[in-house]
Amino acid sequence: MANVMIQYTEEGALSLYLPKKDLEELVVSFEFDELEKWGGEVVLANGAVYFIDPMKKPERLPRTVRAKRLVAA
Repeated sequence: MANVMIQYTEEGALSLYLPKKDLEELVVSFEFDELEKWGGEVVLANGAVYFIDPMKKPERLPRTVRAKRLVAA
């Protein structure tokens, strides 16, 4: 599992940033995107899929979380 940062881009879209690879990619979808349950499978624009343990939706971003890569880009 890696530490990743979920943040907003300058255009207001969500992105996932991998500091070790200096890679930032747009988030296409979250499996769970509700106030009480946020995370699960996160699909990126490049086709990669990561898993974030579901949690309460963060009040503020950026937020660093642990994520596991399920599908490589």
